[in-house]
Amino acid sequence: MTDLPTYVLERVFDAPRELVWKAWTDPELLPRWYGPRVETIIHRLELKPGGLWLVEMKWGDNSNYQRVEYTEVISPERLVWLHSSSDAEWNVIPSPMMADWPQVLLTTVTFEDDAGRTRVRLTWVPHEASEAEIACFAAAMGGMDKGWGAGMTLLTELLAELQA
Repeated sequence: MTDLPTYVLERVFDAPRELVWKAWTDPELLPRWYGPRVETIIHRLELKPGGLWLVEMKWGDNSNYQRVEYTEVISPERLVWLHSSSDAEWNVIPSPMMADWPQVLLTTVTFEDDAGRTRVRLTWVPHEASEAEIACFAAAMGGMDKGWGAGMTLLTELLAELQA
């Protein structure tokens, strides 16, 4: 399959690019918007190619672990990473929530200056995925705005607070 399904999220934030970049890369700010409606714990954040972002999302007695490996970091323009579900030891595992979910997603986030505002574009694409994983991802794309959208609402509020 050559044409992989691609989830695209685009938002314009009323904040300068450097501040939006900081909200995506500062371990103190990330938990305030990433993983809405759960407790987000950053275990490690190494903002460099080959660096890891290890994040745990907790609700009650449950935890969901994510392992991100950065492949490209160009401040304040672009972040590229390989995004996976992981176990508590940060080993890549199949998604505990969807059996055929892609084990790895290629994530690209760009930050573009737009007259004092910032245009953010995020893409998610299955990476080295099986046909079943690609089909699962394609079928789930319609609901992805719910989670990412809730996070973007929190990010908008955070950016307003930081500029107040």
